[in-house]
Parts: sequence; structure tokens; C-alpha cells
Amino acid sequence: MVHQKQVSSVLNKHKQRDSWFLTEYSVNPYEGCSCNCLYCYIRGSKYGENMEDGLAIKSNALKILEKQLLARAKKGQYGFVAVGSATDAYMHHEDKWKLTQGMLELLLKYRFPVFISTKSTSILRDVELLKQIDQGAILPDDLKRKLNRGAILSVSVSSMNQKITNILEPGAATPEERLEVMHQLKQQGFLAGVNAIPTLPFLSDTEEELERTISAAKKHGADYILVGGLTLFGKERADSKPLYLNFLKRYDPALLPEYERLYGTNFFPPKKYLRKLKEKSELLSRRYNIRTSILTEHEETANGNPASTQSELF
Repeated sequence: MVHQKQVSSVLNKHKQRDSWFLTEYSVNPYEGCSCNCLYCYIRGSKYGENMEDGLAIKSNALKILEKQLLARAKKGQYGFVAVGSATDAYMHHEDKWKLTQGMLELLLKYRFPVFISTKSTSILRDVELLKQIDQGAILPDDLKRKLNRGAILSVSVSSMNQKITNILEPGAATPEERLEVMHQLKQQGFLAGVNAIPTLPFLSDTEEELERTISAAKKHGADYILVGGLTLFGKERADSKPLYLNFLKRYDPALLPEYERLYGTNFFPPKKYLRKLKEKSELLSRRYNIRTSILTEHEETANGNPASTQSELF
């Protein structure tokens, strides 16, 4: 059952620009998500094991968002807005409620640039609206010189193995469908790429599987691929860590000791692991001539903002 709720704020301001996604704000049209990814960092008792059961529609979101965008625009405080940072903005409920579409219309009206990462094919519905945002958005001065685009569009792919994604991401499109969406966005002229976040230890982080993901991204015309590690939060039954470990018990119990050694009582894999993952992905990306950041290496250096942190985005 979908609930409705009133909110007092919708536009969230980051403390600093996200070094991977270039975003300075985020908006979430929904609370919870029907993609139901087992590893999702927002999981917990609030939503239960089936996050769709706890899904909430922010019924006054558009009214509140317009006030907040107007206030920021008057001060010239423009920056990329992540549409759907803690939910997939294009999960199937969007077909009925169209809150994401309404938010994009407001972002166009007030000329804010947008970043979207999705596991859905429904983003294609808004191609014409996104084209207007891409052409008319006002960027921060430093990004005007480096980017000059008002829309950055990504598809999220944790693994190319559909047997795995059918279990881990039951409400999402297949990996191949997502890449085809990204290909269509590229054909429409967008800056578009792949978020291989999270990459799954011992499942999609091997050289063979990373190459499978990176080569598929290149084949479909991706401008970039962002590769990041898996975070596993919580200890309660509905948290991501227990749910993911239960998946491993069913899928490949031999991996459980490997995960125990990698994570222990931590939520994040160790820095040594993340460095190695970065090295492997960058080597393969150079082989396939695809960059590992949204900006080019020259632009990143000039911007003084290397993509070195691990970000969470849907």
C-alpha cells in the first residue's frame, strides 16, 4: 500500500559538491523504493524487508520544492540537483504519480541542472523535458567552463549477471535493458554513462566481471563509467547487511567467510580493497577508452576536485 505524507522540505543542500556526481543538491520525490535492492543503504525497520510496503508519496512536494528553488535562484545559488538520491526517481509508481516529472518541470522553470541515476527504463518518457533542462540550465561558474551541460544521466549497474540482479534488484530493469536505455539517451545527444555502484565483492569485482561491465558500457556508447564499492549497513533483520548475507547463503555460501574477512563488523570494505578496485577499473577503462569520471581528467585537475570519494546514490 502506498502512503501519502506532508513534508516541510524537499531540496537538500550538500555540505560540498559531490566529487563523483557533481551534485550540490538532492531531491527525492518518494520515500522508499519499489526496486527493493537488498543492498540499498536506506534499508531498515522503517521500510521492512519489502520497501514497497513502506513507500510514501510526498503529496505536497511540488509546492515546497518550488518555494525552495525560487529562494535559491534569487540568490544565484545554482548547482546540479540529484533527482532520486535515496530512491529511484523512475520506479514504476512514477507512471501513476508523476512526481519526478513535476520536479523536473520545476527544475526547468528555475533553470537548475540535474543529475539522474536510474535502474528503470521509464526515464525515456522525459527525454524532451530533459533536453530542455540540458540546454537551458544555469551552471556554477566553474562548471560552465568545464562542462556546459545541464543534464547528466546515468544508469546503475551492479553486475551484468542477470541471475544475481534478479535476486538483488527484483524491482529493477535487467542490466541489458538499462544499458540499452543509456544507449538511447546517448543517441538523443545527452551526456550519459554507467554507475557501477555498488560493485559486488567476489561477484562483479573480479577482473573478468569488471571487464564484462566496462566493455558493455563502452559497447553501448557510455561517456563514462563510475566504479565504487559495496556498503552494507545495519544488524537488524530489515537492514542491508543481514539481507545481503542471507542472499549469499542461498547464492554461494562459500563466499560468506570471504565477506567476513573483508567487512568484519564494519559497514565499508577497507581502503586497501577500494584502492585495488579503483586500480583494476581504471586499467580496464583505459583499455576500452572510457573515462572513469564525468569530467575528463584535465577538467578534474583544473577543477581541483578529483573523484576519489565513495558516494552513495541510487
